[in-house]
Amino acid sequence: MTAPIRVLCVDDHRLVRDGIALIISSQPDLEVVGFAATSDEAVAQFLRLGPDVTLMDLRLGATSGLSAIHAIRREVPDARIIVLTMYGGDEDIHQALAAGATTYLLKDSLSDDLICTIRDVHAGGHSLSPEVKARLEARASRPTLTLREVQVLKQVARGLRNKEVGAILGISEETVPVHLKSIFIKLNVNDRMSAVNVAVRRGIVHLE
Repeated sequence: MTAPIRVLCVDDHRLVRDGIALIISSQPDLEVVGFAATSDEAVAQFLRLGPDVTLMDLRLGATSGLSAIHAIRREVPDARIIVLTMYGGDEDIHQALAAGATTYLLKDSLSDDLICTIRDVHAGGHSLSPEVKARLEARASRPTLTLREVQVLKQVARGLRNKEVGAILGISEETVPVHLKSIFIKLNVNDRMSAVNVAVRRGIVHLE
């Protein structure tokens, strides 16, 4: 008999991990070999267990799935990693794939989709769902925020005023509105609140 596909499940919610394990255990050709709840645990478990496929959430409590993907791919460049997350913003998708994820799956997907994706990735595939592909294509047609603009937007999302934003980022208070004007144009909005709402929806920033 062919050995089952060995899966590592990385998610900071035990209920989610248990649910995924239940889905996978129902398939004779799949088995969960380990779990992790943080970025550091994910890397350690991956290196210890050497799974065939890793399911990776993007938000792991106070840590990030992106950092785990980067670390794993540095050690094993051909690691097969499926991002399985509730975050469907186009920027979330872009960053995960840029970090080295093999493909991207939303948690509201059907169980059958998860099973098929695990098998496909194990076989060397990396296809994206039409929904995820459409969001990536939409991102490609939009202006990209600079690193500084993202930094400004993150502070604005915290509710800080221009003077406070400038002090944190080491720029003048007068420079902040210049960045905000560019942000508004790129996001096609007219005010700070709208900019934050669009940025959160697209995954450019995340509210803590």
